[in-house]
Amino acid sequence: MDRIEHTPFDHIPVGSLSLRLERPAIKMTHDSSWRIDKVNPSHDLIICLSGGGSYQLGNAAEPIHLRPGEAMLIPAYTRFQGAFSGGMELFTGVAQHFSLELFGRGDLISQLRLKRKIALPDWEVLEPFLRHYRSTAPLGSTTMAQHHKFMVVLLAFIDAAFLDWNSEDTDPQSHDQLSVHIMKVATRLSADPLGEGVDETLDDVPYNPEYFRRAFKDRMGFTPQKFRELKRMEFAASRLGMGLSVKAVAVEMGFADPYFFSRKFKVYMGASPSSFRCKDP
Repeated sequence: MDRIEHTPFDHIPVGSLSLRLERPAIKMTHDSSWRIDKVNPSHDLIICLSGGGSYQLGNAAEPIHLRPGEAMLIPAYTRFQGAFSGGMELFTGVAQHFSLELFGRGDLISQLRLKRKIALPDWEVLEPFLRHYRSTAPLGSTTMAQHHKFMVVLLAFIDAAFLDWNSEDTDPQSHDQLSVHIMKVATRLSADPLGEGVDETLDDVPYNPEYFRRAFKDRMGFTPQKFRELKRMEFAASRLGMGLSVKAVAVEMGFADPYFFSRKFKVYMGASPSSFRCKDP
């Protein structure tokens, strides 16, 4: 279950996330005179590259102290105050205003409960990437390249900062909630392809089963049952790649007839199981 809870975007299809950069990246360079007090109408991801800054968000009891390699999210419409705390070194970094939708229907960030601040993973890789992102930020309109680069950073941040889904929005008629439930079901079916079936997975979903199945297909491109079969065949392909025989994988997948398994596998994977099997030289 830890894997399901802490990798929220591992199994959603390409194109499910819609990112919008509200303006080009802000190339932060602040000295000891820097102060700020404002509210932004969009989410703001702030990443420190050198020095440091302190931020007070809304009515939070304690300020957030940002140091090199650390990142924080300021949610949209949250009043914040910032001040220099970098000692003798300039406070430099990147601030990016953005919005993010799941399946093009509502704000995804508001559906997540995130850590207030995190140390970005793989900093030795991300630091030069972020410095390049900062140095190439356009002066005018945002570019496709900037969108792609920021998505890499944003997903790394969310993956490290994710705690849980926000339980405050409990209205099942909300487009945000419906999309999140679809995402949760897809993640559960993907993370444990040999485990519980579709009916068991849908037991906890607060929607009419037929309505939810239609909404799932509309967003994912498959019914829940077909999506589970696809993930089972992808798992089978990985087992074949480890050198297991077609017959052994068929049994592991619950197929008594390896020929029936082979036909089903080819429908989803586009080739026979034997073509995926790793053979010793």
